[in-house]
Amino acid sequence: MDVKTVDQISLLFETSWEVCQKIGGIYTVLSTKARVLKEQFGNRLIFIGPDVWTKENPSPYFIEKKTILRRAAALKLPYDIKIRAGRWDIPGSPFVVLVDYRSILPHLPEFYGKMWEEYGVDSLHAYGDYDESCAFSIASAIVIKALSEHLNASERGIVAHFDEWTTGMGLLMTKSIMPRAATIFTTHATSIGRSICGNGKQLYKYFEGYNGDQMAAELNMESKHSLEKAAAWQADCFTTVSEVTARECEQLLDRRPDVVTPNGFEPDFLPTARKYNTLRAEGRARLLDIASRLTGRQLPASTFIVATSGRNEYRNKGLDLYLDAMTAFGSKLSGTDREAVALVLVPAWMREPSGALLVDKEDTTLPLGAPDYLTHRLHNEDSDAVACRIRTLQSEGRQRKVKLIYIPCYLDAADGIVNIAYYNLLPALDAAVFPSYYEPWGYTPLESAAFGVPTLTTDKAGFGQWIISDCEEGLDASGVHVVERNDDNYDACVSDIADSLSALAAMSPAEIEKVRQAAALTARKADWKYFVEEYAKAFDTALQNADKRH
Repeated sequence: MDVKTVDQISLLFETSWEVCQKIGGIYTVLSTKARVLKEQFGNRLIFIGPDVWTKENPSPYFIEKKTILRRAAALKLPYDIKIRAGRWDIPGSPFVVLVDYRSILPHLPEFYGKMWEEYGVDSLHAYGDYDESCAFSIASAIVIKALSEHLNASERGIVAHFDEWTTGMGLLMTKSIMPRAATIFTTHATSIGRSICGNGKQLYKYFEGYNGDQMAAELNMESKHSLEKAAAWQADCFTTVSEVTARECEQLLDRRPDVVTPNGFEPDFLPTARKYNTLRAEGRARLLDIASRLTGRQLPASTFIVATSGRNEYRNKGLDLYLDAMTAFGSKLSGTDREAVALVLVPAWMREPSGALLVDKEDTTLPLGAPDYLTHRLHNEDSDAVACRIRTLQSEGRQRKVKLIYIPCYLDAADGIVNIAYYNLLPALDAAVFPSYYEPWGYTPLESAAFGVPTLTTDKAGFGQWIISDCEEGLDASGVHVVERNDDNYDACVSDIADSLSALAAMSPAEIEKVRQAAALTARKADWKYFVEEYAKAFDTALQNADKRH
Protein backbone atom coordinates (compact mmCIF):
# COMPACT_ATOMS: atom_id res chain seq x y z
CA MET A 1 0.00 0.00 0.00
CA ASP A 2 1.28 3.44 -0.93
CA VAL A 3 3.02 5.09 2.05
CA LYS A 4 1.56 8.49 1.16
CA THR A 5 -1.99 7.13 1.34
CA VAL A 6 -1.31 5.42 4.68
CA ASP A 7 0.27 8.55 6.15
CA GLN A 8 -2.70 10.70 5.14
CA ILE A 9 -5.08 8.67 7.31
CA SER A 10 -5.15 9.62 10.99
CA LEU A 11 -7.83 7.05 11.89
CA LEU A 12 -9.40 4.28 9.82
CA PHE A 13 -12.79 3.08 11.06
CA GLU A 14 -14.71 0.15 9.61
CA THR A 15 -18.28 -0.48 10.72
CA SER A 16 -20.23 -3.67 10.15
CA TRP A 17 -23.03 -5.68 11.72
CA GLU A 18 -20.64 -8.65 11.50
CA VAL A 19 -17.74 -7.27 13.54
CA CYS A 20 -17.18 -9.83 16.31
CA GLN A 21 -20.39 -11.52 15.17
CA LYS A 22 -20.15 -14.43 12.75
CA ILE A 23 -23.28 -14.37 10.60
CA GLY A 24 -22.12 -14.70 7.01
CA GLY A 25 -19.46 -13.88 4.46
CA ILE A 26 -18.84 -10.30 5.60
CA TYR A 27 -17.41 -11.65 8.86
CA THR A 28 -14.87 -13.58 6.79
CA VAL A 29 -14.04 -10.50 4.72
CA LEU A 30 -13.31 -8.36 7.75
CA SER A 31 -11.65 -10.96 9.95
CA THR A 32 -9.27 -12.17 7.24
CA LYS A 33 -8.19 -8.76 5.95
CA ALA A 34 -7.66 -7.32 9.44
CA ARG A 35 -4.06 -8.49 9.81
CA VAL A 36 -2.94 -6.85 6.56
CA LEU A 37 -4.69 -3.59 7.44
CA LYS A 38 -3.23 -3.71 10.96
CA GLU A 39 0.26 -4.04 9.48
CA GLN A 40 -0.37 -0.86 7.48
CA PHE A 41 -2.21 1.30 10.02
CA GLY A 42 -1.31 -0.16 13.41
CA ASN A 43 -3.51 1.16 16.20
CA ARG A 44 -5.08 3.73 13.87
CA LEU A 45 -7.35 0.91 12.67
CA ILE A 46 -10.58 0.57 14.69
CA PHE A 47 -13.47 -1.77 13.95
CA ILE A 48 -16.97 -0.87 15.11
CA GLY A 49 -19.54 -3.62 15.78
CA PRO A 50 -22.87 -4.10 17.58
CA ASP A 51 -22.89 -5.08 21.23
CA VAL A 52 -25.57 -7.75 21.07
CA TRP A 53 -23.92 -9.87 23.76
CA THR A 54 -24.68 -10.61 27.39
CA LYS A 55 -22.81 -12.10 30.34
CA GLU A 56 -24.68 -15.33 29.74
CA ASN A 57 -23.93 -15.25 26.01
CA PRO A 58 -20.61 -13.42 25.48
CA SER A 59 -18.99 -12.94 22.09
CA PRO A 60 -16.37 -15.67 21.54
CA TYR A 61 -14.38 -13.21 19.40
CA PHE A 62 -14.17 -10.14 21.67
CA ILE A 63 -11.51 -9.58 24.32
CA GLU A 64 -12.45 -6.59 26.48
CA LYS A 65 -9.63 -4.19 27.39
CA LYS A 66 -10.95 -1.13 29.19
CA THR A 67 -7.60 0.69 29.10
CA ILE A 68 -7.16 0.83 25.32
CA LEU A 69 -7.93 3.88 23.16
CA ARG A 70 -7.14 6.08 26.15
CA ARG A 71 -9.88 4.43 28.19
CA ALA A 72 -12.46 5.24 25.54
CA ALA A 73 -14.97 2.88 27.13
CA ALA A 74 -15.46 5.46 29.90
CA LEU A 75 -16.64 8.16 27.48
CA LYS A 76 -19.95 9.87 28.22
CA LEU A 77 -21.83 9.71 24.93
CA PRO A 78 -24.99 11.40 23.63
CA TYR A 79 -28.28 9.51 23.94
CA ASP A 80 -26.65 7.52 26.77
CA ILE A 81 -24.95 5.22 24.23
CA LYS A 82 -22.76 2.63 25.95
CA ILE A 83 -19.63 1.12 24.43
CA ARG A 84 -17.05 -1.54 25.26
CA ALA A 85 -13.50 -1.39 23.93
CA GLY A 86 -11.14 -4.28 23.34
CA ARG A 87 -9.49 -6.41 20.71
CA TRP A 88 -10.94 -8.70 18.10
CA ASP A 89 -9.57 -12.21 18.66
CA ILE A 90 -8.38 -12.79 15.09
CA PRO A 91 -5.01 -12.57 13.32
CA GLY A 92 -3.73 -9.03 13.87
CA SER A 93 -5.81 -8.51 17.04
CA PRO A 94 -7.12 -5.09 15.92
CA PHE A 95 -8.85 -2.60 18.18
CA VAL A 96 -12.61 -3.00 18.27
CA VAL A 97 -15.41 -1.01 19.86
CA LEU A 98 -18.77 -2.69 20.47
CA VAL A 99 -21.73 -0.32 20.51
CA ASP A 100 -24.89 -0.82 22.54
CA TYR A 101 -27.36 0.95 20.27
CA ARG A 102 -30.61 0.26 22.16
CA SER A 103 -30.84 3.79 23.58
CA ILE A 104 -31.18 5.10 20.00
CA LEU A 105 -34.30 3.06 19.23
CA PRO A 106 -36.81 5.47 20.86
CA HIS A 107 -35.32 8.35 18.84
CA LEU A 108 -35.51 6.69 15.42
CA PRO A 109 -38.52 8.71 14.18
CA GLU A 110 -36.49 11.88 14.72
CA PHE A 111 -33.52 10.49 12.80
CA TYR A 112 -35.70 9.06 10.04
CA GLY A 113 -37.23 12.51 9.51
CA LYS A 114 -33.78 14.04 9.24
CA MET A 115 -32.62 11.39 6.77
CA TRP A 116 -35.67 12.02 4.61
CA GLU A 117 -35.09 15.77 4.61
CA GLU A 118 -31.35 15.64 3.93
CA TYR A 119 -30.93 12.54 1.77
CA GLY A 120 -34.39 11.41 0.64
CA VAL A 121 -34.23 8.11 2.54
CA ASP A 122 -37.72 6.60 2.71
CA SER A 123 -38.03 4.80 6.06
CA LEU A 124 -41.83 4.83 5.97
CA HIS A 125 -42.06 1.26 4.67
CA ALA A 126 -39.49 -0.17 7.09
CA TYR A 127 -39.92 -3.62 8.61
CA GLY A 128 -37.86 -6.53 9.91
CA ASP A 129 -34.25 -5.71 10.78
CA TYR A 130 -34.37 -2.15 9.42
CA ASP A 131 -34.86 -0.37 12.77
CA GLU A 132 -32.12 -2.26 14.61
CA SER A 133 -29.67 -1.82 11.73
CA CYS A 134 -30.30 1.91 11.56
CA ALA A 135 -30.10 2.36 15.32
CA PHE A 136 -26.75 0.57 15.38
CA SER A 137 -25.31 2.53 12.47
CA ILE A 138 -26.51 5.91 13.80
CA ALA A 139 -24.99 5.11 17.19
CA SER A 140 -21.77 4.04 15.44
CA ALA A 141 -21.48 7.39 13.67
CA ILE A 142 -21.89 9.19 16.99
CA VAL A 143 -19.21 6.93 18.51
CA ILE A 144 -16.82 7.54 15.60
CA LYS A 145 -17.10 11.28 16.12
CA ALA A 146 -16.59 10.98 19.88
CA LEU A 147 -13.60 8.64 19.51
CA SER A 148 -12.00 10.95 16.95
CA GLU A 149 -12.29 13.90 19.32
CA HIS A 150 -11.14 11.79 22.27
CA LEU A 151 -8.00 10.74 20.32
CA ASN A 152 -7.38 14.29 19.05
CA ALA A 153 -7.52 13.15 15.42
CA SER A 154 -7.99 15.68 12.66
CA GLU A 155 -11.36 15.17 11.00
CA ARG A 156 -9.75 15.75 7.63
CA GLY A 157 -7.60 12.60 7.94
CA ILE A 158 -10.38 10.28 9.10
CA VAL A 159 -11.70 7.55 6.82
CA ALA A 160 -15.00 5.97 7.88
CA HIS A 161 -15.83 2.76 6.00
CA PHE A 162 -19.35 1.28 6.18
CA ASP A 163 -20.33 -2.21 4.96
CA GLU A 164 -23.69 -3.14 3.46
CA TRP A 165 -27.08 -1.38 3.63
CA THR A 166 -27.28 -2.25 7.34
CA THR A 167 -24.74 0.52 8.07
CA GLY A 168 -25.83 2.94 5.36
CA MET A 169 -27.50 5.34 7.76
CA GLY A 170 -24.26 5.49 9.72
CA LEU A 171 -22.48 6.80 6.63
CA LEU A 172 -25.15 9.46 6.07
CA MET A 173 -25.02 10.42 9.74
CA THR A 174 -21.21 10.68 9.59
CA LYS A 175 -21.47 12.98 6.59
CA SER A 176 -23.83 15.22 8.55
CA ILE A 177 -21.89 15.44 11.82
CA MET A 178 -18.32 15.03 10.46
CA PRO A 179 -18.43 16.82 7.10
CA ARG A 180 -14.67 16.75 6.55
CA ALA A 181 -14.27 13.01 7.14
CA ALA A 182 -13.88 10.74 4.10
CA THR A 183 -16.53 8.05 3.75
CA ILE A 184 -16.55 4.70 1.96
CA PHE A 185 -19.59 2.52 1.34
CA THR A 186 -19.28 -1.12 0.28
CA THR A 187 -22.22 -3.14 -0.93
CA HIS A 188 -21.47 -6.85 -0.76
CA ALA A 189 -24.76 -7.64 -2.52
CA THR A 190 -27.47 -5.17 -3.42
CA SER A 191 -30.59 -5.70 -1.34
CA ILE A 192 -32.83 -5.49 -4.40
CA GLY A 193 -30.68 -7.84 -6.51
CA ARG A 194 -30.75 -10.48 -3.80
CA SER A 195 -34.51 -9.99 -3.44
CA ILE A 196 -35.14 -10.35 -7.18
CA CYS A 197 -33.35 -13.70 -7.16
CA GLY A 198 -34.83 -14.83 -3.84
CA ASN A 199 -38.32 -14.27 -5.24
CA GLY A 200 -37.67 -16.62 -8.15
CA LYS A 201 -37.37 -13.93 -10.81
CA GLN A 202 -34.87 -14.22 -13.67
CA LEU A 203 -32.16 -11.68 -12.94
CA TYR A 204 -29.89 -12.30 -15.91
CA LYS A 205 -32.33 -12.89 -18.77
CA TYR A 206 -34.01 -9.51 -18.20
CA PHE A 207 -31.10 -7.76 -16.47
CA GLU A 208 -31.03 -4.61 -18.58
CA GLY A 209 -34.78 -4.17 -18.20
CA TYR A 210 -34.77 -3.98 -14.40
CA ASN A 211 -35.22 -0.66 -12.62
CA GLY A 212 -34.14 -0.74 -8.98
CA ASP A 213 -36.72 1.71 -7.67
CA GLN A 214 -39.55 -0.01 -9.52
CA MET A 215 -38.53 -3.46 -8.27
CA ALA A 216 -38.17 -2.17 -4.71
CA ALA A 217 -41.81 -1.05 -4.78
CA GLU A 218 -42.93 -4.36 -6.28
CA LEU A 219 -41.03 -6.47 -3.75
CA ASN A 220 -41.76 -4.31 -0.68
CA MET A 221 -38.11 -3.30 -0.38
CA GLU A 222 -38.47 0.50 -0.58
CA SER A 223 -36.77 1.39 2.70
CA LYS A 224 -33.71 -0.86 2.43
CA HIS A 225 -33.23 0.00 -1.24
CA SER A 226 -33.71 3.73 -0.62
CA LEU A 227 -31.13 3.68 2.18
CA GLU A 228 -28.62 1.63 0.21
CA LYS A 229 -28.97 3.85 -2.85
CA ALA A 230 -28.53 7.03 -0.81
CA ALA A 231 -25.41 5.65 0.89
CA ALA A 232 -23.95 4.63 -2.48
CA TRP A 233 -24.57 8.07 -3.94
CA GLN A 234 -23.41 10.07 -0.90
CA ALA A 235 -20.21 8.09 -0.20
CA ASP A 236 -16.90 9.70 -1.14
CA CYS A 237 -15.96 6.30 -2.52
CA PHE A 238 -18.43 3.58 -3.47
CA THR A 239 -17.04 0.05 -3.74
CA THR A 240 -18.21 -3.49 -4.28
CA VAL A 241 -16.55 -6.90 -4.25
CA SER A 242 -16.68 -8.08 -7.86
CA GLU A 243 -17.31 -7.05 -11.44
CA VAL A 244 -20.52 -9.12 -11.30
CA THR A 245 -21.88 -6.92 -8.51
CA ALA A 246 -20.46 -3.73 -10.02
CA ARG A 247 -22.73 -4.24 -13.04
CA GLU A 248 -25.62 -4.97 -10.68
CA CYS A 249 -24.99 -1.72 -8.77
CA GLU A 250 -24.86 0.26 -11.99
CA GLN A 251 -28.18 -1.20 -13.14
CA LEU A 252 -30.12 -1.20 -9.84
CA LEU A 253 -28.54 1.65 -7.83
CA ASP A 254 -27.78 3.85 -10.84
CA ARG A 255 -24.17 4.33 -9.79
CA ARG A 256 -21.13 2.43 -10.97
CA PRO A 257 -18.77 1.68 -8.04
CA ASP A 258 -15.57 3.72 -8.04
CA VAL A 259 -13.40 0.74 -7.12
CA VAL A 260 -13.87 -3.04 -7.16
CA THR A 261 -12.31 -4.52 -4.00
CA PRO A 262 -12.25 -8.33 -4.36
CA ASN A 263 -12.25 -10.45 -1.23
CA GLY A 264 -9.00 -12.14 -0.31
CA PHE A 265 -8.08 -14.87 2.12
CA GLU A 266 -5.68 -14.92 5.06
CA PRO A 267 -3.14 -17.81 4.86
CA ASP A 268 -2.77 -17.79 8.66
CA PHE A 269 -6.01 -19.81 8.73
CA LEU A 270 -4.41 -22.70 6.83
CA PRO A 271 -2.96 -25.73 8.68
CA THR A 272 0.57 -27.08 8.22
CA ALA A 273 1.01 -30.11 5.95
CA ARG A 274 1.27 -32.49 8.91
CA LYS A 275 -1.76 -30.99 10.60
CA TYR A 276 -3.67 -31.11 7.29
CA ASN A 277 -3.19 -34.87 6.98
CA THR A 278 -4.36 -35.38 10.56
CA LEU A 279 -7.43 -33.21 10.00
CA ARG A 280 -8.26 -35.08 6.81
CA ALA A 281 -8.08 -38.45 8.50
CA GLU A 282 -10.08 -37.34 11.54
CA GLY A 283 -12.68 -35.50 9.47
CA ARG A 284 -13.26 -38.40 7.09
CA ALA A 285 -13.59 -40.86 9.93
CA ARG A 286 -16.20 -38.73 11.66
CA LEU A 287 -18.19 -37.97 8.50
CA LEU A 288 -18.21 -41.58 7.32
CA ASP A 289 -19.24 -42.75 10.77
CA ILE A 290 -22.14 -40.28 10.82
CA ALA A 291 -23.19 -41.20 7.27
CA SER A 292 -22.96 -44.92 8.05
CA ARG A 293 -25.16 -44.56 11.13
CA LEU A 294 -27.70 -42.46 9.29
CA THR A 295 -27.91 -44.76 6.27
CA GLY A 296 -27.87 -47.98 8.27
CA ARG A 297 -24.85 -49.52 6.54
CA GLN A 298 -21.08 -49.21 6.89
CA LEU A 299 -19.61 -47.02 4.17
CA PRO A 300 -16.10 -47.91 2.95
CA ALA A 301 -13.05 -45.73 3.53
CA SER A 302 -12.87 -45.10 -0.23
CA THR A 303 -16.24 -43.29 -0.20
CA PHE A 304 -16.11 -40.06 -2.22
CA ILE A 305 -17.11 -37.13 0.04
CA VAL A 306 -18.49 -33.99 -1.59
CA ALA A 307 -20.13 -30.99 0.08
CA THR A 308 -21.74 -27.63 -0.39
CA SER A 309 -22.03 -24.94 2.28
CA GLY A 310 -22.96 -21.32 2.89
CA ARG A 311 -26.02 -19.21 3.53
CA ASN A 312 -29.38 -20.99 3.51
CA GLU A 313 -30.77 -19.55 0.27
CA TYR A 314 -32.22 -22.46 -1.65
CA ARG A 315 -32.17 -20.95 -5.15
CA ASN A 316 -29.58 -18.17 -4.79
CA LYS A 317 -26.89 -20.51 -3.49
CA GLY A 318 -27.85 -23.25 -5.94
CA LEU A 319 -28.91 -25.78 -3.32
CA ASP A 320 -31.63 -26.97 -5.69
CA LEU A 321 -29.08 -27.48 -8.45
CA TYR A 322 -26.65 -29.19 -6.07
CA LEU A 323 -29.20 -31.80 -4.96
CA ASP A 324 -30.23 -32.59 -8.52
CA ALA A 325 -26.59 -32.77 -9.62
CA MET A 326 -25.85 -35.26 -6.84
CA THR A 327 -28.62 -37.48 -8.19
CA ALA A 328 -27.07 -37.28 -11.66
CA PHE A 329 -23.65 -38.00 -10.14
CA GLY A 330 -25.11 -41.13 -8.54
CA SER A 331 -26.28 -42.32 -11.93
CA LYS A 332 -22.75 -41.84 -13.26
CA LEU A 333 -21.42 -44.08 -10.48
CA SER A 334 -23.80 -46.91 -11.36
CA GLY A 335 -21.84 -49.94 -12.51
CA THR A 336 -18.75 -48.88 -10.50
CA ASP A 337 -17.65 -49.98 -7.05
CA ARG A 338 -17.40 -46.33 -5.88
CA GLU A 339 -19.89 -44.85 -3.43
CA ALA A 340 -20.34 -41.22 -2.44
CA VAL A 341 -21.66 -39.07 0.38
CA ALA A 342 -23.01 -35.62 -0.51
CA LEU A 343 -23.17 -33.21 2.42
CA VAL A 344 -25.31 -30.09 2.74
CA LEU A 345 -23.51 -27.96 5.34
CA VAL A 346 -26.06 -25.16 5.57
CA PRO A 347 -27.40 -23.70 8.84
CA ALA A 348 -31.19 -23.94 9.12
CA TRP A 349 -33.85 -23.58 11.83
CA MET A 350 -32.22 -26.21 13.96
CA ARG A 351 -33.97 -27.50 17.07
CA GLU A 352 -31.50 -29.95 18.60
CA PRO A 353 -29.02 -32.69 17.72
CA SER A 354 -30.61 -35.94 16.65
CA GLY A 355 -30.88 -38.04 19.78
CA ALA A 356 -29.77 -41.20 18.01
CA LEU A 357 -26.49 -39.56 16.99
CA LEU A 358 -25.45 -37.75 20.15
CA VAL A 359 -21.81 -38.34 20.95
CA ASP A 360 -21.26 -39.99 24.32
CA LYS A 361 -18.77 -38.06 26.44
CA GLU A 362 -16.97 -41.27 27.37
CA ASP A 363 -17.10 -42.86 23.91
CA THR A 364 -16.28 -40.96 20.73
CA THR A 365 -18.02 -43.52 18.50
CA LEU A 366 -21.57 -42.79 17.45
CA PRO A 367 -24.38 -45.06 18.71
CA LEU A 368 -26.60 -46.81 16.18
CA GLY A 369 -29.46 -44.73 14.84
CA ALA A 370 -32.45 -45.31 12.60
CA PRO A 371 -31.90 -44.55 8.88
CA ASP A 372 -32.18 -40.80 8.37
CA TYR A 373 -30.61 -37.90 6.44
CA LEU A 374 -30.58 -35.23 9.19
CA THR A 375 -27.91 -34.90 11.86
CA HIS A 376 -30.02 -32.37 13.76
CA ARG A 377 -33.77 -32.09 14.09
CA LEU A 378 -35.42 -29.01 12.58
CA HIS A 379 -38.36 -26.97 13.81
CA ASN A 380 -39.73 -26.99 10.26
CA GLU A 381 -38.77 -30.35 8.77
CA ASP A 382 -42.03 -30.46 6.82
CA SER A 383 -41.35 -27.16 5.05
CA ASP A 384 -37.56 -26.75 4.92
CA ALA A 385 -36.73 -26.70 1.19
CA VAL A 386 -33.58 -28.84 1.43
CA ALA A 387 -35.23 -31.42 3.69
CA CYS A 388 -38.27 -31.65 1.42
CA ARG A 389 -36.16 -32.17 -1.69
CA ILE A 390 -34.02 -34.87 -0.07
CA ARG A 391 -37.12 -36.73 1.09
CA THR A 392 -38.53 -36.58 -2.43
CA LEU A 393 -35.33 -37.94 -3.94
CA GLN A 394 -35.22 -40.73 -1.36
CA SER A 395 -38.86 -41.67 -1.94
CA GLU A 396 -38.12 -41.95 -5.66
CA GLY A 397 -35.27 -44.33 -4.89
CA ARG A 398 -32.75 -42.12 -6.66
CA GLN A 399 -30.07 -42.03 -3.97
CA ARG A 400 -28.55 -45.49 -4.09
CA LYS A 401 -24.96 -44.57 -4.98
CA VAL A 402 -24.88 -41.08 -3.43
CA LYS A 403 -26.09 -40.68 0.15
CA LEU A 404 -27.40 -37.20 0.93
CA ILE A 405 -26.69 -35.97 4.46
CA TYR A 406 -28.04 -32.65 5.74
CA ILE A 407 -26.03 -31.01 8.56
CA PRO A 408 -28.17 -27.93 9.30
CA CYS A 409 -25.99 -26.15 11.85
CA TYR A 410 -22.97 -23.89 12.19
CA LEU A 411 -19.88 -26.06 12.36
CA ASP A 412 -18.24 -24.44 15.37
CA ALA A 413 -16.89 -27.66 16.97
CA ALA A 414 -19.74 -27.60 19.50
CA ASP A 415 -22.79 -28.78 17.53
CA GLY A 416 -23.13 -32.05 19.44
CA ILE A 417 -22.78 -34.34 16.42
CA VAL A 418 -19.89 -33.43 14.12
CA ASN A 419 -17.99 -31.41 16.74
CA ILE A 420 -15.37 -30.31 14.23
CA ALA A 421 -15.00 -26.66 13.14
CA TYR A 422 -15.73 -25.90 9.48
CA TYR A 423 -12.14 -25.07 8.50
CA ASN A 424 -10.92 -28.23 10.22
CA LEU A 425 -13.49 -30.26 8.29
CA LEU A 426 -12.64 -28.92 4.82
CA PRO A 427 -9.56 -31.17 4.37
CA ALA A 428 -11.82 -34.24 4.66
CA LEU A 429 -13.60 -33.40 1.39
CA ASP A 430 -12.80 -34.91 -1.99
CA ALA A 431 -14.67 -32.10 -3.75
CA ALA A 432 -16.77 -29.03 -3.00
CA VAL A 433 -19.58 -27.70 -5.18
CA PHE A 434 -21.05 -24.19 -5.02
CA PRO A 435 -23.45 -23.87 -7.98
CA SER A 436 -24.73 -20.40 -7.07
CA TYR A 437 -27.28 -18.52 -9.11
CA TYR A 438 -26.56 -15.30 -7.18
CA GLU A 439 -23.15 -14.86 -5.52
CA PRO A 440 -21.52 -11.40 -5.41
CA TRP A 441 -18.15 -12.89 -4.45
CA GLY A 442 -18.12 -16.44 -3.13
CA TYR A 443 -16.00 -17.06 -0.06
CA THR A 444 -16.97 -20.71 0.24
CA PRO A 445 -15.32 -21.73 -3.06
CA LEU A 446 -12.27 -19.59 -2.28
CA GLU A 447 -11.96 -21.21 1.15
CA SER A 448 -12.28 -24.73 -0.19
CA ALA A 449 -9.67 -24.06 -2.88
CA ALA A 450 -7.35 -22.57 -0.24
CA PHE A 451 -7.62 -25.84 1.69
CA GLY A 452 -6.67 -27.80 -1.44
CA VAL A 453 -10.15 -29.12 -2.18
CA PRO A 454 -11.08 -29.55 -5.87
CA THR A 455 -13.78 -26.92 -6.28
CA LEU A 456 -16.71 -26.23 -8.59
CA THR A 457 -18.32 -22.78 -8.73
CA THR A 458 -20.23 -20.79 -11.36
CA ASP A 459 -19.67 -17.78 -13.57
CA LYS A 460 -22.41 -15.99 -11.61
CA ALA A 461 -20.07 -15.82 -8.61
CA GLY A 462 -17.50 -13.06 -8.36
CA PHE A 463 -14.88 -15.66 -7.48
CA GLY A 464 -15.79 -17.65 -10.60
CA GLN A 465 -15.41 -14.54 -12.74
CA TRP A 466 -12.02 -13.87 -11.13
CA ILE A 467 -10.91 -17.41 -11.99
CA ILE A 468 -11.95 -16.89 -15.62
CA SER A 469 -10.23 -13.51 -15.94
CA ASP A 470 -7.09 -13.97 -13.80
CA CYS A 471 -6.41 -17.71 -13.65
CA GLU A 472 -6.57 -20.75 -15.92
CA GLU A 473 -10.02 -22.33 -15.55
CA GLY A 474 -10.33 -26.10 -15.09
CA LEU A 475 -9.64 -28.70 -12.41
CA ASP A 476 -6.37 -29.84 -13.98
CA ALA A 477 -5.11 -26.28 -14.48
CA SER A 478 -6.30 -24.41 -11.37
CA GLY A 479 -8.16 -26.92 -9.22
CA VAL A 480 -11.32 -24.91 -9.89
CA HIS A 481 -13.95 -25.57 -12.54
CA VAL A 482 -16.31 -22.71 -13.38
CA VAL A 483 -19.74 -23.87 -14.53
CA GLU A 484 -21.51 -21.59 -16.99
CA ARG A 485 -24.91 -20.75 -15.51
CA ASN A 486 -27.80 -18.69 -16.87
CA ASP A 487 -31.58 -18.63 -16.76
CA ASP A 488 -32.01 -21.29 -19.44
CA ASN A 489 -29.37 -24.01 -18.84
CA TYR A 490 -30.28 -25.67 -15.51
CA ASP A 491 -30.13 -29.20 -16.92
CA ALA A 492 -26.80 -28.51 -18.64
CA CYS A 493 -25.38 -27.34 -15.29
CA VAL A 494 -26.58 -30.54 -13.62
CA SER A 495 -24.78 -32.60 -16.27
CA ASP A 496 -21.62 -30.49 -16.12
CA ILE A 497 -21.33 -30.90 -12.34
CA ALA A 498 -22.08 -34.63 -12.47
CA ASP A 499 -19.51 -35.17 -15.24
CA SER A 500 -16.85 -33.18 -13.34
CA LEU A 501 -17.38 -35.14 -10.13
CA SER A 502 -17.34 -38.44 -12.03
CA ALA A 503 -14.01 -37.47 -13.57
CA LEU A 504 -12.61 -36.66 -10.12
CA ALA A 505 -13.90 -39.90 -8.65
CA ALA A 506 -12.13 -41.85 -11.41
CA MET A 507 -8.75 -40.13 -10.96
CA SER A 508 -5.73 -41.87 -9.49
CA PRO A 509 -4.33 -40.65 -6.16
CA ALA A 510 -1.48 -38.92 -8.04
CA GLU A 511 -3.91 -37.12 -10.34
CA ILE A 512 -6.06 -36.03 -7.40
CA GLU A 513 -3.01 -34.70 -5.59
CA LYS A 514 -2.13 -32.63 -8.64
CA VAL A 515 -5.63 -31.07 -8.64
CA ARG A 516 -5.42 -30.40 -4.92
CA GLN A 517 -2.10 -28.61 -5.27
CA ALA A 518 -3.43 -26.58 -8.20
CA ALA A 519 -6.41 -25.44 -6.11
CA ALA A 520 -4.18 -24.34 -3.23
CA LEU A 521 -1.83 -22.47 -5.59
CA THR A 522 -4.78 -20.68 -7.20
CA ALA A 523 -6.09 -19.54 -3.84
CA ARG A 524 -2.67 -18.08 -2.97
CA LYS A 525 -3.19 -15.55 -5.75
CA ALA A 526 -6.15 -14.26 -3.72
CA ASP A 527 -4.01 -13.53 -0.66
CA TRP A 528 -5.01 -10.27 1.01
CA LYS A 529 -1.49 -8.92 0.53
CA TYR A 530 -2.37 -8.64 -3.18
CA PHE A 531 -6.02 -7.61 -2.98
CA VAL A 532 -5.44 -4.97 -0.28
CA GLU A 533 -4.00 -2.71 -2.98
CA GLU A 534 -7.52 -2.17 -4.26
CA TYR A 535 -8.42 -0.82 -0.83
CA ALA A 536 -5.55 1.65 -1.13
CA LYS A 537 -7.25 2.97 -4.28
CA ALA A 538 -10.52 3.25 -2.38
CA PHE A 539 -8.91 5.13 0.51
CA ASP A 540 -7.17 7.49 -1.88
CA THR A 541 -10.38 8.11 -3.86
CA ALA A 542 -12.34 8.84 -0.67
CA LEU A 543 -9.72 11.27 0.64
CA GLN A 544 -9.53 13.13 -2.65
CA ASN A 545 -13.30 13.44 -3.01
CA ALA A 546 -13.67 14.56 0.61
CA ASP A 547 -11.11 17.30 -0.06
CA LYS A 548 -13.05 18.42 -3.13
CA ARG A 549 -16.14 18.94 -0.97
CA HIS A 550 -14.21 21.51 1.08
